[in-house]
Amino acid sequence: MVTLGNAHLEVAVSSVGAELIRLRHRREGEFLWDGDPVWWKGRAPLLFPIVGRVPDDHILVAGQKYPMRQHGLARISDFTLIRSSDEDCVFSLASSPATRQHYPFDFQLDVTYALEGPSLSLSAHVTNTGSGAMPVSFGFHPAFRWPLPGMADKAAHTVTFDQAEPAPIRRLRNGLLMPELFPTPVEGRHLALRDSLFVEDALVFDQLVSRAVTYRARHASVRIAFPDMPNLGIWSKPGAGFICIEPWHGYAAPEGFLGELTEKPGISHVTPGASKIFSMSVTIEAQS
Repeated sequence: MVTLGNAHLEVAVSSVGAELIRLRHRREGEFLWDGDPVWWKGRAPLLFPIVGRVPDDHILVAGQKYPMRQHGLARISDFTLIRSSDEDCVFSLASSPATRQHYPFDFQLDVTYALEGPSLSLSAHVTNTGSGAMPVSFGFHPAFRWPLPGMADKAAHTVTFDQAEPAPIRRLRNGLLMPELFPTPVEGRHLALRDSLFVEDALVFDQLVSRAVTYRARHASVRIAFPDMPNLGIWSKPGAGFICIEPWHGYAAPEGFLGELTEKPGISHVTPGASKIFSMSVTIEAQS
């Protein structure tokens, strides 16, 4: 585990999955979910090389099936610490015989965490180190406390989008994208949070206009900016003490999808020797 800190925030990152496991405001307390396994043991996993599930938990590459768990292999892999200081760190994961059993591509995934004032930035640098095109998706999956520190009423919390979001949303069934479209629960720019939203799993925004949202209650807010991530998931479990606000580049496979990974909706392609960067920042504003 690596710890970072400045005058505003204390952060901890685990080498397992290069996962954020603490995001503490020095005055207000902990903003990140604690990973209680009764509800969900994750805290902020990184989703690579897929987001969500694929049918039968297998991907198809050049006609061959490879086992692939929901959200991919990075979240359960051991990363190597490349560099750390008081306010930033870099972890790296490279392809290996073990990863090729699930994802038959050569890659390097470098993940940077950096503090600046009350903001934490996360950047994932995916490089294709192989000789052919590499299909990939990436996602962030941070779980914030719901209610926020110092609050008791979950119903007092909202997510405000930077832009109006009138487009219909998608929903999941057994982790796969349903074909139906559903009316958005966002009213203008505002989503009033309530447990009933998540009885049928996550809200999937695949026609997203905004590239930032603000999760807020009366005295505090968390702004999540994701300039190069075109999709968003919002998820919780009814009764749980967390809300996941998940910028994605990609999303779960549609029900019945049997095609090659290169044909999966939402997939990106990285040419040999090239890189793609996926980034997110989290800014905490406390007013008490």
